[in-house]
Amino acid sequence: MKLNRKVIIHPLVTEKISGLQETENKVAFVVDKKANKIEIKHAVEKGYNVKVKKVATMNFMGKLKKQGRFEGRRPNWKKAVVTLHEGFTIDFFEGT
Repeated sequence: MKLNRKVIIHPLVTEKISGLQETENKVAFVVDKKANKIEIKHAVEKGYNVKVKKVATMNFMGKLKKQGRFEGRRPNWKKAVVTLHEGFTIDFFEGT
């Protein structure tokens, strides 16, 4: 099993995820591409001291970018949408 800091790369905060957090108690994270749902669940529970109900993962291909005659590709990444049990919340902006 991987260390918690290696499974979760950073939280993902968008308008859509903010709406899901308010209505359905879901939060999203950018996670390691090789991490599975069980590792993600354990990392979120230990790192944020919450109880996880469900984990959904999605893989994204990096976009092809061009600058002049040069081509490059953004890295591939994986997103995890975590559903929390009732009564548990994660506030990413509690200090502001």
